Amino acid sequence: MTVRIATFNIENLITRFDFSGFRNQLRTDRVMKLFDIKTEAIYQQLEAARVIAAADDNRQMSALAIADTDADILCLQEVDSMEALQAFEYGYLFRMVGSGYRQKYLVEGNDSRGIDVAVLMREETRHGEKIELKDVRSHAALTYHDLGLYTEALGPGLRPEDRIFKRDCLELDLRIGGRALRLYVVHFKSMTGGRGDVDGRSATMPVREAEVRAVRHIIENQFGDRCDQQNFVICGDMNDYQERVDVIGDRRRGFRYEVRAGLESALDIFAQDGFAENVMRRRDALDRWTLYHARGPQEQHLCQLDYIWLSSALAAANPVAVPEIIRSGQPFRTPFPPGQEVERYPRTGWDRPKASDHCPVVLSFDLP
Repeated sequence: MTVRIATFNIENLITRFDFSGFRNQLRTDRVMKLFDIKTEAIYQQLEAARVIAAADDNRQMSALAIADTDADILCLQEVDSMEALQAFEYGYLFRMVGSGYRQKYLVEGNDSRGIDVAVLMREETRHGEKIELKDVRSHAALTYHDLGLYTEALGPGLRPEDRIFKRDCLELDLRIGGRALRLYVVHFKSMTGGRGDVDGRSATMPVREAEVRAVRHIIENQFGDRCDQQNFVICGDMNDYQERVDVIGDRRRGFRYEVRAGLESALDIFAQDGFAENVMRRRDALDRWTLYHARGPQEQHLCQLDYIWLSSALAAANPVAVPEIIRSGQPFRTPFPPGQEVERYPRTGWDRPKASDHCPVVLSFDLP
């Protein structure tokens, strides 16, 4: 019995406007900086018009990317609210896939911007197996003190009573065709916020390590020494990578691509002792990336931030299951290694419109 699960950071699926850019230049959109806007009231009118005009193209592409996953279960990150999710599903996704994702789950998490993780599910798999929810649980309230994960290495300003998950770990207890599957959806701490000579990825690593340890604790606490016999999946935007592909060069002179493997990562905690498998590693090393990062020509790379980890039992039962990566919604600024080029969606721009900077990842596997 086969199930198809996808994960996608849809990026800022919001139903509210952010007008803070009038006073904070770091949050002002680049096009707004081209104009001399005299009053905050005029700024708000222009910003609202800009967001509305841009959102339609972006969300059409987001829906196309989701439709191309053809997933039975869809895990999303950066969703504002259930209202935003319903509006997107009805106004955009329904037009791409028709009726399908009738089951929707979202619990408000910890993100200060109000963006959450969410799950959409069909009532049946593509093969006619019933998808049932037995229970849904948020772990957003867990603190460092609760799990004994507080250390000073977490960084200044964090306390033992602070919450571990920067968004949430949303847990769904499912039955698919009568077979059990536990799903954990996460969106870990971003790699921004360097301190002194320490880059953002290194500075925030202890926070992500605590999040990964917390997810593993939750699972091990539930299943005990039977973890290696359980069907569970951990997926989402994990904002970390164990390897990356350095992109060297520019568009005029051409690029070369170099794999840097074996990098320190918070995600090593999932891989330890065969607890779970990042099945993306079954793809070629040049072809595992889900995001392009660039800060000028001297700092650019491709990396995997979006994951579907299978429990050891599921990985063993599906030795040839390989994830698919949907890259047609990537903007034209993203350089593709040779042989990976795709036809972009209509109206895709240099860096916007786009489906997202992230690529959806989808995996078909059998439930033993």
